[in-house]
Amino acid sequence: MKRTKVVLLTLFALFLIIQLIRPVRNERGQAPEADISSLYGMPEQVHGIFKRACYDCHSNSTIYPWYANIQPLGWWLAEHIREGKEELNFNEFGTYSLRKQKSKLKSIAGSIEDNSMPLSSYILIHKNAKLSSSDKALIIAWLNSTRDRISLNK
Repeated sequence: MKRTKVVLLTLFALFLIIQLIRPVRNERGQAPEADISSLYGMPEQVHGIFKRACYDCHSNSTIYPWYANIQPLGWWLAEHIREGKEELNFNEFGTYSLRKQKSKLKSIAGSIEDNSMPLSSYILIHKNAKLSSSDKALIIAWLNSTRDRISLNK
């Protein structure tokens, strides 16, 4: 009994200590000039969908849920955001080459069509991120027309 109590107290103390080790937050606030919405005249409705379903992981402005303050969940979330931004960062879209921009637009459309984005684990917690059929159609139409405009400007 005494040994179990010592183990539990030790685990609790470790849990409290790791709460002091916090990851850096991904919160810059304003969208820069290189943001996809600034570059390509994104309709407000499309931008709203991207903000609620994509920007938390694919921009420099994450809106953190309450559980991000509990470690190790905060560490996992920080790593997930880092990986998402590495793959695609809407705020830095203008820094990509035109070829990469076209490729990313095609990739985004494909990920939406095959329901791999937004991630099901994200939708589980963020119900408003679930894309309706009309959301998908609107986004894909905008992505395709934007990709066509990039091709014409080449």
